[in-house]
Amino acid sequence: MEYRIEHDSLGEVKVPADKYWAAQTERSHENFQIGVGIETMPREITHAFGILKKAAAKANNSLKPEKMTNEKLDAISKACDEVISGSLNDHFPLVVWQTGSGTQSNMNANEVIANRANEIAGSKICHPNDDINMSQSSNDTFPTAMHISAVIALEDKLIPAAQYLIETFKKLEAENEGIVKSGRTHLQDAVPISFSQEISGWRASLERDIELIRIALEPLRELALGGTAVGTGLNAPKGFDTKVAEEISALSGKKFVTAANKFHALTSKDEIVFAHGAVKAMAADMMKIANDVRWLASGPRVGLGEITIPANEPGSSIMPGKVNPTQCEAVTMVAVQVIGNDTAIGMAASQGNFELNVFMPVIAYNFLQSTRLLAEAIVSFTDRCAVGIKADKKKMHDNLHNSLMLVTALNPYIGYENAAKTSHLAFEENISLKEACVKLGFMTAEEFDKVFHPEQMI
Repeated sequence: MEYRIEHDSLGEVKVPADKYWAAQTERSHENFQIGVGIETMPREITHAFGILKKAAAKANNSLKPEKMTNEKLDAISKACDEVISGSLNDHFPLVVWQTGSGTQSNMNANEVIANRANEIAGSKICHPNDDINMSQSSNDTFPTAMHISAVIALEDKLIPAAQYLIETFKKLEAENEGIVKSGRTHLQDAVPISFSQEISGWRASLERDIELIRIALEPLRELALGGTAVGTGLNAPKGFDTKVAEEISALSGKKFVTAANKFHALTSKDEIVFAHGAVKAMAADMMKIANDVRWLASGPRVGLGEITIPANEPGSSIMPGKVNPTQCEAVTMVAVQVIGNDTAIGMAASQGNFELNVFMPVIAYNFLQSTRLLAEAIVSFTDRCAVGIKADKKKMHDNLHNSLMLVTALNPYIGYENAAKTSHLAFEENISLKEACVKLGFMTAEEFDKVFHPEQMI
């Protein structure tokens, strides 16, 4: 491999000749051999850095044109566009497990953009710190990148994925209108419910989760950029924070504003904690929905077997013909990961000291992993499971009419205690509710038939 020599305040460093990064990125690359090639800084963060660095250059050009010249702005903007597009991803090698402020990823962006901008300009006009990092510090850029990437991930990935499943559930509700089945509470038989009502519960849970995420999005729109090192705004021109938030909004197509209190914005991560709580709520609901589906589909002969789901692949290496609810299992594993990530994010956010939180890379990694995994799991579950859910009407009918909890319909006529006696006798002697009620003398067969209509109990 060919190398070139770069330098920083600690001296000279050999850097691969075909890479745009420079000395500080290389030092991080060498010093943090933790999760290399596996736990790379999320590409959503790289994308966000491209947006914020271009926005910062535009704001600086407006406020400090003598330093951020039109020539520099043009070259920087073109380089940032390549970062945003992902075409320079190979030049962002750093892992999550680095400095807790994300300084090295900020410098990675500064160095790559500076070297690429100089290449575009045909001369060395841009310096990583003086130009690409102008009016900024790692302490306000990394939390800004976190908020930008979080908003984009929630609005463009997770919410659309959940909405996709919601629309599928709406179709299933319509298809299954009028089918009555046994309800279940505590994993025990309960009073009847229509299958469409059961599905509506799944749908409404996701609709509420989207509402909660939308509420959580609003604080994420506040950006730390302009606070620089400790929140005082040192070395940023007056109005930079407001101007750069406007530029980020224009470039990203998302609404962002400057944070009212930069001291809070640099050290507290409560907005991310709150937003991930909403993501966890959706994961918890998806866990419940996936479990409901696999329980209802259990069998095919000795389980509940009230629904069938698509058979996507063989389920056993030893049992021929076995098919498993694999999409449900994938969803539940993702839900467990999201719930675990929530603990990591909460712990990391609690560790801010004085003017800075230094657990930001792990917060960003876990948040973006949660949104990405959950969105992809929901789409996969929708396409490969939910759309193919079919009710077994006969099984639902048989289970319904075999349920002892239908005795609840008799309460108004024979009272709770007599209804309980009827249920117990039916269970003990393995007879029908009708037979038990008549045997106990609470009703005649004709009286029972007149008031006992399970399909009307919903």
